[in-house]
Amino acid sequence: MGILLGVGVGFGSTPAQAAYYTVVDEFGQSRYQVHPQVVFREQPLPAGQVTFDPQELLIVLINTRRYFREQEGRDAVIQRPGLLGAWGVQVADVTRTLDFMIEVLLHDLTHAQPIRLQNTDFIRRHFRGWRWQAYHPQNGTSPQVRLTKYAVFRHRGTRRPQGEYVHALYSINDAWVAEEFYKKYTKQEVLAGAYHPGRPDAFKVTPLAYVTREGLEEALLQGTILLQFPDRSTNYFNVDRNNGLPFVRGVHPWDQQRYWYFRKVNAILGYGSEVENKIPIRPGVTFAGDVWNVGLGRMVLLERSPGQWMLGTIADTGGAFLPNLGQLDYLAGIFPSRREFLEYHRRLPEYTQAYILVKK
Repeated sequence: MGILLGVGVGFGSTPAQAAYYTVVDEFGQSRYQVHPQVVFREQPLPAGQVTFDPQELLIVLINTRRYFREQEGRDAVIQRPGLLGAWGVQVADVTRTLDFMIEVLLHDLTHAQPIRLQNTDFIRRHFRGWRWQAYHPQNGTSPQVRLTKYAVFRHRGTRRPQGEYVHALYSINDAWVAEEFYKKYTKQEVLAGAYHPGRPDAFKVTPLAYVTREGLEEALLQGTILLQFPDRSTNYFNVDRNNGLPFVRGVHPWDQQRYWYFRKVNAILGYGSEVENKIPIRPGVTFAGDVWNVGLGRMVLLERSPGQWMLGTIADTGGAFLPNLGQLDYLAGIFPSRREFLEYHRRLPEYTQAYILVKK
């Protein structure tokens, strides 16, 4: 795992000049070093309107807080204070922030009163804010974070291969997980028939459903897909394990070698060390981000238009964040097609201001 070099500092103070932070990838390997002050600086929080669905945010905060509670001591990633640790912000401050927001939302919703977390005066009174300056090791800093968007798409699927529905969503059979046989096959080898009947490892996986190539690529890219079958039944399928190969930036998604295996699930799932413990997430209030170096459960206040802000939490991650100190991915919703998604996509900025909030 990465280390923070130098002496620790008090909450809200300035990091020592020599205290460089080692940025790590998903395997805990050092990628580069950066001074924390280059990425996060405490600044007064902005004025304006804050809009979000309070019930949806409450659900995601409760689910994220539960993950911290249940996986403490099991998942080393969530024990990392990340870059904000250089400012004295520890994991306990993160969970305290989640607890406070849950308490406030529960009270306001239960008593049918105005949502205080939508009031910027309340936010400034109770939270400290760290302005996020996007950082890229090749290009330096930028005052705005890149905001990409992801979605769950509804696609048609079949239980058996037919017509153009010939690409399986494979699940690894439990008895063979420990063998890690799946790490010897690239995505292109799977597409070429590595698990077709009669092949050596075909019995170690189960095809959960069949989709078109477009449907498969959407599922691999977004991490979750909602399939509707000819009998009108529907199921969510979520990524489970991958073959251990990295997602290569600059390579077209269809040409990647990284491949994911799936599980049938009951909700859209975000971050988790295993598919069984992944965090159920909701659109409109969830960001995917670099949970290794920025951190899981960090509360994000993000400007969607001048003077208009939205509030959400980092409860998901993905191949684009391994590592990435300059981007967030916003879970936009469930869409019937990419066209509808792109129409919604255009309403949100591509680059914007972002703050991390921590309870005072």
